[in-house]
Amino acid sequence: MELVCPLCNAMISYLLKCPKCNHSMENTGAIQDYFDDYSTYLPMELTQRIDGVPHDQCMHLFYCSHCNSDKRVSIDRVFI
Repeated sequence: MELVCPLCNAMISYLLKCPKCNHSMENTGAIQDYFDDYSTYLPMELTQRIDGVPHDQCMHLFYCSHCNSDKRVSIDRVFI
């Protein structure tokens, strides 16, 4: 069995309202994809060591295009 992020793998959807303006926020992906130009191509075992969250979670960045704010949300990984 393998631990995977259900949001990264489109197993779930996550709806989030902006805490500042109450508009819908967009999931812009896992935070480790923003480390540098090549981080999306690195093995997850490597990027998980430096993203600052527990191994059984995946940190996602949500963005509000209405007020230009963002929010980090940790998603629990699941076994498949």
